Amino acid sequence: MRLIINDELAKEVYRISGQNVYSCYQCGKCSGGCPVISEMDYLPNQIIHMIQIGDETALSVNAIWLCASCFTCTIRCPRGVDLAKVMEALRLLKLRKGINRVNLREIKDLREYPQIALVAASRKYTG
Repeated sequence: MRLIINDELAKEVYRISGQNVYSCYQCGKCSGGCPVISEMDYLPNQIIHMIQIGDETALSVNAIWLCASCFTCTIRCPRGVDLAKVMEALRLLKLRKGINRVNLREIKDLREYPQIALVAASRKYTG
């Protein structure tokens, strides 16, 4: 059996972020240092793996909205993958497809959402 990988998602992430996700060899250092890992549904290295195999589920995970862009993962990566840029690219891809994780019109209490999710959701109205 031959595994066929759809690399369109990785190409789009590369086009937006400039990051080659195929450089990642799944050491897990990004996940080990993430300060918000306890809130994420998928580990950062699992998200990279999803992109590597072309699994568009990566666009639907909650973790891309929780990433604090603190660059801890970037500093720890032995391969130099800037995971914060990758997460931002995934957020942009999701918003460009018109799929909203957060609908600003339905929010009653701003404290129930991560700040990065609110900022990302509001970008579609600014540009």
